[in-house]
Amino acid sequence: MAAGDPDRFDDLFAPFGTVTVRRMFGGEGLYRDNVMFGIVFEERIYFKTNEEGRQAFIAEGCVPFVYPMKKGDIISHNYYALPDRLYDNPDELAEWARTAFAVAKTAPAGKKRRGAVKKKTAGKRR
Repeated sequence: MAAGDPDRFDDLFAPFGTVTVRRMFGGEGLYRDNVMFGIVFEERIYFKTNEEGRQAFIAEGCVPFVYPMKKGDIISHNYYALPDRLYDNPDELAEWARTAFAVAKTAPAGKKRRGAVKKKTAGKRR
């Protein structure tokens, strides 16, 4: 898998469907129907999960996504690394991807970004 090649996951995700790859924060987001369900960071794939689904990842010995920051790492318990065996089993990977996609579609939206500050224009005085 060559980073930056948007088609590098086509075979891996073929049983799941079309996946779009978008650059973000030093990694990439995995999207289907404009819903981000996964992250690629340092050539490792992480899927979105919830409290219930997280147990399957933990049972497989998978680790949560860790994003290195200057002031200390940020650990996300919402994304977990795929079990290595899934890289060789696109059909089973598709099942895990469907679950991650369903979680992502039902997850509450993150914090809303503040809109751009509007400049006040001084009206002409008469």
